[in-house]
Parts: sequence; C-alpha cells; structure tokens
Amino acid sequence: MKRARDFRAEAREALRGKWLIAILAGFLATLLGGISSDSNGVDFNFDMTEEGVDAGIEVAGQELFSFAEGLNPQIIAAIIGGVLYILLAAVVLSVIYFVLGSIVEVGYASFNLTLVDRLSPSIEQLFSYFSYWKTMALAALWRTLYVLGWSLLFIIPGIVAGYSYAMTPYILAENPEMEPKDAIRASKEMMIGNRWRLFCLEISFIGWSLLASLTFGIGYFVLTPYQQAAQAAFYRELTGAQPRSDEFTLPNPEF
Repeated sequence: MKRARDFRAEAREALRGKWLIAILAGFLATLLGGISSDSNGVDFNFDMTEEGVDAGIEVAGQELFSFAEGLNPQIIAAIIGGVLYILLAAVVLSVIYFVLGSIVEVGYASFNLTLVDRLSPSIEQLFSYFSYWKTMALAALWRTLYVLGWSLLFIIPGIVAGYSYAMTPYILAENPEMEPKDAIRASKEMMIGNRWRLFCLEISFIGWSLLASLTFGIGYFVLTPYQQAAQAAFYRELTGAQPRSDEFTLPNPEF
C-alpha cells in the first residue's frame, strides 16, 4: 500500500517538464472556483456607520464593485433601494460562480489525471465539461449540503464527510454521464478505510505550506499543482486502474 511520500514522488515525476502548464492550470482553477479556498467565491460587503456607508462586491477575492459615501438625507433612500439591487447581483454572481466552479473543478481533476497518466494535459480540459454543467453543479451542491448537514451535528462528522466525498470530481471526470448522487456514493464507498490515508497525504504538505506562506502566497502557485497531482495519483491508486495510454478527448456536447 502506497504512502504519502509515494504519491508525492509520483506527483513530482508527473510534473517534470510540465510545471509551467500545471501552474497556469492551478492558477485558473483557483481563480474560477475549481479549488476550494477562503478567497474564492462571491462576497457582498455592506457596512453602515455614523460616518457613512461602505458597500461592495468581491469575486475570487478581487473587488468588482465598491461604494463609499457619507450619510445624508439625500442618499439614505438611494441606499435602501440600491442595496436590494446589489444583493440581487451578489446572489446571481454567486450562482454563476458556483456553477462555473463546479465545472472547472471536474475539469481540473481531469487535467491532473492526464498529468499523472504521463500524457499531455491541456488548459482546455478545465472547460471541457460545460455540456454536463447540470451534473457537475448538482454534484457540487449535494456534496456541499451533505457536508454542511454532517457539520451541523458536530465538526468531526463534517470533516469525515468531506473526505468521504473527496473523490467525486475525479469520478465525474472519467464518468461525466454518471448521476450526481451515484458519483457521490461511489466516492463514499471508495474512501472507506482510505479517509485517514488522504488526511495523511494532505498533512504531509504542511511544511511546504508554511514555506509558501513565507513568500506572501507566491509559493502556492507551485504548491497547488504539486498537491493536486498527488491527490490524482491517490485516486489512481484507489481505483486500481492502469494509467490511460490515449490522449484526452473533449466530451461530446449535450446541452
């Protein structure tokens, strides 16, 4: 049975000569919501004090819109109506970002599987599952709800659930026509007895993560593809499948 160091070694070997495209793919996946991060998503900020009001919308940590003004009778009415439009815009953007992120997440899983199979990954793979956007979005939604539901009971069950469903993107990357709940169920069955192994794999990067944090975040551009490639190697080991020998082909569009 392989250990964390074995998956890291496989990842390094797979990344040899392909670091540039892997870094670019990791950056795009993070920016578009394909990798979970505290800085991802759409955030609406609204703060009203005696000095004034400050409102804005951030997408993937970048400010998309901002408004700051001192309070006076002329703008109070505009704030009441305007905040509703901002909230609506934030909801719409959040939905779009969530759907886009669910598609890119599976595309990025496909990218990393191609990488560990020693084939030639392409940036286009990140966007290759748009024809299955409903499946990807529903799978991401169900995973979120399941993890949230278990987390409401206690934090530990929520963490366990997160590891149970962690292989869902890889399963969908290879089986995009699978029903969302079936993919989640398959991941749960696959991870029985393997959740601790995935936890140990993630923990094994803690030293690299500390080093990356000392570079003001720049190091994460290198660390992210390293981690993701190692997780793809972990999935390959769980399935027992042989690496693909044929190049990745885009799924047939079925809008």
